[in-house]
Amino acid sequence: MTTARETASLILPELPAWRITYSEIAALAQVQRPVPTTWSRRHPDFPAPIAHEDGRPLFDARTVVDWLTATGHGNADPRHLRAELALHTLSAWRTPSLSASVLVGALTALICLRQQLDTAVSGQSWDSVLDRAAGLDSEDTFLLSELRAVPDPDRTGPALAALADELTEAAYTPAEAFDWVLEARRRLGSHDLAADEPTPAVVRALAALSGVDSLDEGSVIATPHAGAGDLLAALHTQAPEGSAHTYLATDPDPARVRLIRRRMLVRGVYEFQLDVTEGDDLSADDWGYPNLLVCVLPYEAAETRSPQAVLERIQTLTDYLDTGSTAVILGPADVLVRPLPRHGEADRLRRSFLQESFLKVAISLPDGAFAYRPGYRTAVWVLSRTPEAQRAGLVLLSDFSAQPLTEPVLDTLAEDIAIWRASGWRKDLRHEPRNAVIVPAKDLDDRPGAAFTTQHRPSATRYTRSVIERPARISDLEQRLTELHEQARHRANLREALRAQAVLRPEDQAVRRTTVRRLLAERRLRRRPGHRIAAEHLTAEGHYPVLTPDEILDATRRGSRRIDRGVLLTAYEHAQFTEPGDIVVTANPRFGVYVDEEGVSVVAAPARILRVHPDADPPVRPRVVAALLRAAASEYARTSGAVRASRRIEDLLIPDLSQDEAERFDAVLAEIESRAALLREQSVALDDLARVTAAGIADGTLTIQNLPETND
Repeated sequence: MTTARETASLILPELPAWRITYSEIAALAQVQRPVPTTWSRRHPDFPAPIAHEDGRPLFDARTVVDWLTATGHGNADPRHLRAELALHTLSAWRTPSLSASVLVGALTALICLRQQLDTAVSGQSWDSVLDRAAGLDSEDTFLLSELRAVPDPDRTGPALAALADELTEAAYTPAEAFDWVLEARRRLGSHDLAADEPTPAVVRALAALSGVDSLDEGSVIATPHAGAGDLLAALHTQAPEGSAHTYLATDPDPARVRLIRRRMLVRGVYEFQLDVTEGDDLSADDWGYPNLLVCVLPYEAAETRSPQAVLERIQTLTDYLDTGSTAVILGPADVLVRPLPRHGEADRLRRSFLQESFLKVAISLPDGAFAYRPGYRTAVWVLSRTPEAQRAGLVLLSDFSAQPLTEPVLDTLAEDIAIWRASGWRKDLRHEPRNAVIVPAKDLDDRPGAAFTTQHRPSATRYTRSVIERPARISDLEQRLTELHEQARHRANLREALRAQAVLRPEDQAVRRTTVRRLLAERRLRRRPGHRIAAEHLTAEGHYPVLTPDEILDATRRGSRRIDRGVLLTAYEHAQFTEPGDIVVTANPRFGVYVDEEGVSVVAAPARILRVHPDADPPVRPRVVAALLRAAASEYARTSGAVRASRRIEDLLIPDLSQDEAERFDAVLAEIESRAALLREQSVALDDLARVTAAGIADGTLTIQNLPETND
């Protein structure tokens, strides 16, 4: 079996190019950044650093991949590790003479050549590779120029050919290897191929909601302004196998046109099913009007963007649609769904799409649709020409602008649109959209300049469990407040007013001082680290509470973030629970301390645990230590502009009280905490009551009846 080290030796330009840091190891293994550092401490066979740069250890990437493959550590598939190892060499080949665009072009051309010839492209001279490419691409329409552009071909060419073979062998298909290279275009610096492409999640969502999987066999699919071909490739992936669709695409950049041709050829789309043209005009006269048109409008800065010009471009695209055809268009939200000046040219043009029931769907997307344009807000239109007898005059409006751009959110959107399309763009009593509302197009047309967004929540949300249970939840909170009120009255009857009995200390009774560091050295305290918990593993319904710095600093209610038992035991097998009386401390973002009286919590880094030794002599009282640390830290707080506090937690000076004095102070703190806990419970219950009631009033599912004391 050929190891990663043996394969890599064929394509290795220089040893320094294979040196990677802890952060790169974490990315390679698909784990959190601190995990490789932990591996290096816990596993003696973990590769040793081969060099240091600016104090950072550097590792041999080939040795690291061999170790990950042999041990099974990390979350990456072994074949992806091989691919990542091969892709890592690409940065080594970037030179002033071999730019990122030339590098990506040559490597994708080699993968395409291998797929077309169905044989390896390495192990032969570069002249032989060029001869075979010329025989395949005699008119130089998709790969010959890219291979001829390789500088120093006698050295660089065969190495890139070996890299292309390595990637293809690591992938399931040549198309997957091709996509791996394009996924790496951003880190290679080929920004011209990535700047105006939506994120992969958005591309997949557009393909999913387009309905390409329901098209008739042999349909025509078009993607104007195709860019690097991400959307066209996603549509091909979404289409059923053997559907024999014809794919049309346009782009004004000749280099991208050639890239798209290679990308579709390597996916098994024959030349007689593919037409990629340079410019803006689809070759519909030769192939027929498209049954499906999916387009991402080119980005324009808001300062120069003309709403009327954007809508005119959409109007031009819809000229390609015949009866029964559909268009899915992603463009600027301020033009497609936001308010426009009343009765202006843009407003009239936008409302014209409502006529003849042309506009079927308007979706507001959240920020982040374009990785290179974080502030660019986008929206999606779905348009379809339907015969007059089948027009329902309805539009589905959906607002995802305040939701995270995650796969589940986009999957829900795609499912709603698929059901809306399958019902013939009519209401289906068997299905109510979960994140959308269906409104008459006339309602929008009668409100010039109004936004194409939802004015109320989907009616389906009225029947969710959280909404139905709100009255019962409110009743429970009211009962809880009554119980707390009775507890407060009962305590007032049993106990006198709180008196700490604090007096000035006599001058001849000097207090002895200590530090946490000294208490640790004397084994009166033990230190336990916090765990790095991934944000996606924190939920509101988990089995165990998680104490992050936010909980310790009272920025977040304790118990509101929890972790599932199964996730904890599988993803964090070395995690430890707190014990009753553990002191949980954090120094970031500022000092905080909390005594976990009940235990069985999980502490999230950078917070950590100071655990009282049960046999400490003299004993250590957690409440006392926490209160004294809090007081000491206030004297050495981080000043404005400073990176950290002037003293570490371990070095804070605190009194080492005698056993009797510590007992008295602990009793006072216990009484204060008992009374404060009761007040906190009341405050939490009141906050919950206000929040639940306001949520019901806001979404129109609750109303307030006359209170008894307000009745006439």
